[in-house]
Amino acid sequence: MEQKLQTRLTEMLGIEHPILLAPMDLVSGGKLAAAVTSAGGLGLIGGGYGNLDWMNTEFEEAGNQAVGVGFITWSLLQQPGLLEQTLKLNPKVLMLSFGDGTEAVEKAKEAGVPTLWQVQRLEQAKAAIAAGVDIIVVQGQEGGGHGMDRGLTALLPAVRDLAGPEQVIVAAGGIADGRGLAAALMLGADGVMMGTRFWASKEAIGSEKAKQLLVETKGDDTVRSKVFDVTRGLDWPWHFTGRVVSNDFAKKWHSEIEALKQDAENQRAVYEASDPNDYATRVLIAGEALDLIDTIESAEQIVEKTVSQAAELLKSSAGALVA
Repeated sequence: MEQKLQTRLTEMLGIEHPILLAPMDLVSGGKLAAAVTSAGGLGLIGGGYGNLDWMNTEFEEAGNQAVGVGFITWSLLQQPGLLEQTLKLNPKVLMLSFGDGTEAVEKAKEAGVPTLWQVQRLEQAKAAIAAGVDIIVVQGQEGGGHGMDRGLTALLPAVRDLAGPEQVIVAAGGIADGRGLAAALMLGADGVMMGTRFWASKEAIGSEKAKQLLVETKGDDTVRSKVFDVTRGLDWPWHFTGRVVSNDFAKKWHSEIEALKQDAENQRAVYEASDPNDYATRVLIAGEALDLIDTIESAEQIVEKTVSQAAELLKSSAGALVA
């Protein structure tokens, strides 16, 4: 019989399993989002910096499956009208990350769209609660891509204590299997959001070389860095860094950020002239969960294995009790 885990997250969103797809920019497209939803979780399209044409195409790719969308908040706020146009696509949820999402939460509520706000600090969680967000996503520094420097296992229960027992909370960062899901539930989450594990899936957008590198690379090979933001001219708030797979380009400049800034134009030309599959130069975004990923599977297989493993662990944990 198929295992199921019922939580406040599954009840709120009307989904079968407490697993969400992280809205990875240019990776979480409509095909992957639809596959996660079809498997019983909820897929979110990676709205990223806000390319509306790309997003329209990916919503069409999702077909009749209900999918959400997530944005880099500070970039979304720089584009008047983008949120309103996005809400017309009837996303299942709207996720906001890296910036003050208060205004976007208000507009989404007016449109009847549930909201998620990703936080990396307790102060950010307070802001999300004050804004009336439906779901708080607590992101640990273990995750791939942008974030901050607090670990998930201490931050998650702290946000739960702050938010109270009724707030729906999702854990993110370094989760790639049922062990992570079970642990997150015990630490106070109502579900998990997975990125890197779904990056190494058949439906994710990206080259086979990139996906194979995800399988071959380990968590020790990742680093939090500003190198690729500076090189690509992305004006990220300075307190956010990106976890990426360290490569020749990153190693050269990681400890020389000020020098990189001075030579940014030349280094951007070097970067852009390289082959898109030259991952000695190009960025490969991934989290510490790489140690747990050794296969490229379908989104359905990933969801089913994660839920099954978590359910077995939660059931067997009772055996550790001594009367």
